[in-house]
Amino acid sequence: MFGVSKNDVIDALRPVEDPELHRSIVDLGMVREVEIRKGVAAINIALTVAGCPLRNEIQSRVTNAVTALKGIDSVTLEFSVMNDQEREAVRRLVHGDASAGADQQHAHGHAEGRVVPFSKEGSKTRPLLISSGKGGVGKSSVTTNIAVALAAQGFKVGLVDADIYGYSIPRMLGTDRDPIVIDQMLVPPEAWGVRCISIGYFIDEGQAVIWRGPMLHKALEQFLTDVFWDEPDFLLVDMPPGTGDIALSLAQYLPRAEVYVVTTPQPAAQKVAKLSAAMAEKVNLPVRGVIENMSWFTGDDGKRYEIFGSDGGQQLADELNVPLLGQIPLVMPLREGGDTGRPITAVDPDSEVAKSFHAIARKIAEEVKPRRIVRADLKLV
Repeated sequence: MFGVSKNDVIDALRPVEDPELHRSIVDLGMVREVEIRKGVAAINIALTVAGCPLRNEIQSRVTNAVTALKGIDSVTLEFSVMNDQEREAVRRLVHGDASAGADQQHAHGHAEGRVVPFSKEGSKTRPLLISSGKGGVGKSSVTTNIAVALAAQGFKVGLVDADIYGYSIPRMLGTDRDPIVIDQMLVPPEAWGVRCISIGYFIDEGQAVIWRGPMLHKALEQFLTDVFWDEPDFLLVDMPPGTGDIALSLAQYLPRAEVYVVTTPQPAAQKVAKLSAAMAEKVNLPVRGVIENMSWFTGDDGKRYEIFGSDGGQQLADELNVPLLGQIPLVMPLREGGDTGRPITAVDPDSEVAKSFHAIARKIAEEVKPRRIVRADLKLV
């Protein structure tokens, strides 16, 4: 009877995925050497970068896969690091050629000669721009929790923190590490099933971002083209408040995007939120729905107190002729979860607030999705 062969070990490792790239470590070229001696498998794994933050996870996955083989009693692992050529091969395998699309630099949805993948008509990703006319309406916490809800419902989700001056997504999502760079490809961190990118990963904590339009444009371009998103079902974009340079750039980069407007019940907020919807119309992006945040507070007496007034979300939805997708109560755990990186939708899914976010996510996924594109200017019907 024959013992375990090197090929048997490699076959056992094929289902083992790199935890960040979600591809087989065999296909990625990470399995460098395999030797078998007296029931011991000695394996050399080449990490994509030195100091790989998920080395222990890779070690666990490899060990579990190989020790499951009959005839293997133990595994000894050695780690090495890929060279530049190997990293380039990995980037080409999972992300394609960075220079692809240079001949289409005048096409709609291009970025410095590179086509933004989400702008292509065949892309399966739905870009969702979560916007508001003014700050302070809880847009970022709404974006974070909708992203988490969509991920919990089985979708692949990416999240771009495009609020460059007021970035907050890394803290709200609770990502505990920075992106890694593989041959100029950024691999975003993931938490609660959501991959995210933010300018907050690239500057020191507490440092102000003082940039003019061209630098903002360049940062957004990199977020969309240089990041390994791995074809998510949804790419949520936490927009900055207002209607400035970033909103214009994203309209150019993401001509297939849908806009969702966040407001509070307060008439003043509702009137300003209408301006972001008006801008979306000017750049041919469809507004798909309104989300009302801070709708009410339930006191210890069980009574609802409408601190910011009532009906602002419904009035805005009626004016825009779109559905009011949901109303989010004002509760302390929602705010606390944003400060601690433990979104309430993830850690307390049975709460009233989490159920509201899940309902909104289901409506976005099932009820307000685009049906078909019939015109060259990408208006949806």
